[in-house]
Amino acid sequence: MKRPTQVLIAAVALGSLTAVTGCSGEGEPMTFDGPSAPASASGRAPAPAPATPRGAGKAVPRTLMPAGPKAEFTTANTLPDGTRIGVTTLRGAKSGFTGKVWVWAPPQYFDPEYAASGFPVLIALPGGNGYPNNYWMGTDLKLQSSISEWSKEGKSLPFVVVMPVLNPDKEHYYDGSDIPGRPRMGTWMTEDVPDFVRANFRTFASRDGWAFMGSSSGGFVGLKSVLKHPDRFKAVIASGPDTVPDSPLWAGHEKERRANDPERLAALLGAKPDSEDRAVYLAFQVGSRESGVANVRSFVGKYTKGPVRTRLQVIPGGEHNARTYVKGMGDGSIQWISEHMQAPVPASAPPASRPPARGTAARP
Repeated sequence: MKRPTQVLIAAVALGSLTAVTGCSGEGEPMTFDGPSAPASASGRAPAPAPATPRGAGKAVPRTLMPAGPKAEFTTANTLPDGTRIGVTTLRGAKSGFTGKVWVWAPPQYFDPEYAASGFPVLIALPGGNGYPNNYWMGTDLKLQSSISEWSKEGKSLPFVVVMPVLNPDKEHYYDGSDIPGRPRMGTWMTEDVPDFVRANFRTFASRDGWAFMGSSSGGFVGLKSVLKHPDRFKAVIASGPDTVPDSPLWAGHEKERRANDPERLAALLGAKPDSEDRAVYLAFQVGSRESGVANVRSFVGKYTKGPVRTRLQVIPGGEHNARTYVKGMGDGSIQWISEHMQAPVPASAPPASRPPARGTAARP
């Protein structure tokens, strides 16, 4: 059951208000162009990129340098540290859907020490309809500023945070799926959005650099996307998520609905031999005061097997809202997925641990 609670709706309103009345510079053209100078020319120590990457000591996934076409961004919001949240309109080449995407890059992304390294990507999805705005683009919920602080504390990787619209309109939920006869939101979310990121940012070629996070209906889409495409995405923080596709638009399309059911997908993946190459990391969060606790516990208990690895965080006193979920991320969820993903590699790292840069963006 989709749960656009009053608190989640309020979060959407707050995010929208922030976009309208945000800091100076709003609406101005901006760029995410990274540094090109060698690290030795910076004359300063690199910003930290803490948290131990998965498989420390093993070969680092290759870096994909931005291959274009280059998007045109305008400033949506500015954080206290001067980093900006940019917004652009993406015309999905594969889905045919056109919608807004907001992006924030951490301070480390602009440090010359990391000029040759990819960065992990976190696709952040809202609850509610997630249209025409994605409420994570506001500064009021402190998602981006929290990730910046957590990365300094060693709790999180310095993620590039990508925030696309969740649905194509305000009227229906599309379950982040290609429902026959409807806008292809599954293709938009798992192909067009990642292709756009690879075109404009330094990323890693492997799935070790790709994750989702989302709340409520956005948690469902992130969970389903990782389970359906474990070859492309490694982890998800699913907060207060639905665990079955229940859009009324599925009527008459039961086969397609089942192909997008996280419970069925988890069962299929869990039946495969366990290996690190196919393992997915599902970090569930739920507030102790919300109604979905039993459902999430049931999912974790039933489907944690083989390559399906889970963590459940019940947030004391938490409710079904975005602020509760940001708190839960800081209390452990973001660190858990970070420990299983790839950190950016500074130029001062030993040569054997540096990712080779490539200029052609290919799907992980």
